[in-house]
Amino acid sequence: MEFLVTFALDIPAGTPKSEINDRENAEATATAELAAEGHLLRVWRSGAPGEATIIGLYRAESKAQLDCVLSSLPLADWMHVIVTPLESHPNDPASREPAIANQLPDPRLSLAYRLDATLAEPIDLGDRGQAHRRIVALTGGTFTGPELNGTLLPGASADWQIVLGDGTALGDIRYTLQTDGGDLLYVRSRSVRHGPAEILARLGRGEDVDPGLYTFRAATQIETAAPDLAWMNRGVFVSVGGRRSGGVTYETYLVA
Repeated sequence: MEFLVTFALDIPAGTPKSEINDRENAEATATAELAAEGHLLRVWRSGAPGEATIIGLYRAESKAQLDCVLSSLPLADWMHVIVTPLESHPNDPASREPAIANQLPDPRLSLAYRLDATLAEPIDLGDRGQAHRRIVALTGGTFTGPELNGTLLPGASADWQIVLGDGTALGDIRYTLQTDGGDLLYVRSRSVRHGPAEILARLGRGEDVDPGLYTFRAATQIETAAPDLAWMNRGVFVSVGGRRSGGVTYETYLVA
């Protein structure tokens, strides 16, 4: 989703110039990070110097995620913010531009399956330099999809996880699925889970948190010896994750 965001800055009277400079420098750094993450697309200034209104074009998966992004800005408590959700219009000139001869096709996603898995308590291996290693076993679960249904096999499924100092979790997730027809799937995902510090702290405490408030994505590979599912060996897959109390959910999509 895209949003038009208008900022009006109201600096409290008597604020030291040094604090203003520090916050403005921190804001510039945070803005660059949001642009790199794909949240901030464009930014403009409207009005005379000293009375300017800032207008930004933002992208987020939900209004809740955008609110979390904006509240983390260094100048957030000095800002009056108006957020306007944007939708495409049929008269948009860009939508009527002729196709370029060498333009590549847009990727399309189709759901392969949704897995709801239960988790064991993490095995904590401790710190290793700037990161923390732990192993989280997947103890059971079921998966459903347009063409696939079955169960997760415990004892052959776990997440070998590295947690960085800022709370970002890098996952090496490997699990085994058995379809209702008895076919086996070996799945391996390389995942990244990151977000605002307070959201990651809530996840660390085992709380249920809206998945729209953080990012949990994975590149996924699937192997199988089942002839009817051989297409999965050639497929490119991506997964979206959501952590919940005592468990985790993965939705895995085929990229076409």
